[in-house]
Amino acid sequence: MSERRERYLEEMGLGPVWKLRRRVQEPEEPAERPIETPVAVKPAAPARKPQIPAPVPGLVGSAKLDLADDRAARILRMDWADLKATVKGCQACGLRKTCTQTVFGVGDEQADWLLVGEAPGAEEDARGEPFVGQAGRLLDSMLAAINLKRGDNVYICNVLKCRPPGNRNPEPFEVGQCSPHLLRQLELIKPKLILAMGRFAVQALLSTEASIASLRGRLHRYQGVPLIVTYHPAYLLRNLPDKAKAWEDLCFARRTIAAL
Repeated sequence: MSERRERYLEEMGLGPVWKLRRRVQEPEEPAERPIETPVAVKPAAPARKPQIPAPVPGLVGSAKLDLADDRAARILRMDWADLKATVKGCQACGLRKTCTQTVFGVGDEQADWLLVGEAPGAEEDARGEPFVGQAGRLLDSMLAAINLKRGDNVYICNVLKCRPPGNRNPEPFEVGQCSPHLLRQLELIKPKLILAMGRFAVQALLSTEASIASLRGRLHRYQGVPLIVTYHPAYLLRNLPDKAKAWEDLCFARRTIAAL
């Protein structure tokens, strides 16, 4: 393991955990054995590729959009420039009246990795970029530990593009109004894998009330794209023991995208 990667893992609080050590076996005393007749030894079977769990039946994420609705239909035909302008001027749910600015998303618009959070916080609202501040630094360290970085084959966005007042939880109506924006981002990016971070992102994308703990470690889908569930970096800052579980999710995601 390189020194740089060790440093990233230490910043995540995982450094010492992930160093592999060879098990030292104590020598055994030789035992007398009867002379055996030599037998033919079969050649070893070829190594198999890591098996990725099949998608979980019934957990196919679907944005419940009324495609007959003129607004949703228009959004789903937009290019990047029109979509960004539409989000900036959106008044569909009322959140735009209370936030400083919209937080559209950032990164490689042809990325293989799409990371989806739930809604902008205070610092994101002030800077207009998702996942900044302490939680953003932790996310950057997590990505670096699997040789990724913000903006390079990675796109980051939230389900909601406007900050709810007081960082309250997103409401179903707000998620419904913003879903066409997220779906159009997905269609334009065409990612190979989605990483859903946080309870409300998971609920919005998979249309389920199940807990993150029960959904981790399995392959789900949103609009046909493989999706993996993990914890939000802000949650990990408050619950340090779960950083190890988030690391497992990242390793699972890396194995999954390598097998696609």
